Amino acid sequence: MSETARDDRATVIAIAAIACIVQDVLHEGLGHGVTAWLSGAHRVTMSTVALQSDIDKRLISANGTLVNLLFAAIFWLLLRRRNYRPATRYFLVLALMGNLFTGTGYFFLSGVMNFGDWAAVIRGLEPHWAWQAGLVVVGIASYWVSMMVVGAEMAPFAPRVLTLCYTPYFTDGILAGIAGLMNPLGLFYVIASALPSTLGANAGLLSLPFIIRNWKRPHDAELAGHIARSPWWIAAGAVGSLLFIFVLGRGITWQR
Repeated sequence: MSETARDDRATVIAIAAIACIVQDVLHEGLGHGVTAWLSGAHRVTMSTVALQSDIDKRLISANGTLVNLLFAAIFWLLLRRRNYRPATRYFLVLALMGNLFTGTGYFFLSGVMNFGDWAAVIRGLEPHWAWQAGLVVVGIASYWVSMMVVGAEMAPFAPRVLTLCYTPYFTDGILAGIAGLMNPLGLFYVIASALPSTLGANAGLLSLPFIIRNWKRPHDAELAGHIARSPWWIAAGAVGSLLFIFVLGRGITWQR
């Protein structure tokens, strides 16, 4: 039996779904939502694709990305420990990836399209073109560094890394797209936010297997074990996905 076949596909998909949900909740909830609430908002509506509040501050827009980058650092530190089960290690790698790619990808997206969180942060700053160009440069540089960091953590899963990168890419895209369709704000946010922040931000997963393949490292021989079927991961992924789609997808409102 090949190494790829030994990884349980249902468990891999469930882990990918949970990592995607964690990244989204950190970005929209802890990043934007909590910041808006602590900044004095009287009404906050959080969904999978956007955070709406009755106040508008640069810090609210910026903190989604900043929280993602903070938690990426936390997940990276957790990965310094080496004796995790393969499924747990894979989840931590995907959580690191999702937070890093989303955090750094937003710089590039906002710089190129003049839309999104960091477009709101730099709104009104002059010369505007220079701020946009700066976001593009920072986005490209930081995203490349993110790919190297994630690649180093994904390398122990070789030679199954192609499947273990492509599965979360399409899982995240499908999950975000379906949840986005539930959003009362309409299809625009699916096209402008949900898909770019998943399929766009996670695009590095498509090329990462080919980059890792050419790396020569002393620790490459220390391969991670196969990801066995886990009813707990599968159940958590199913329940989390249903809540993500049908509860958070429709939006949750807090007011005072």
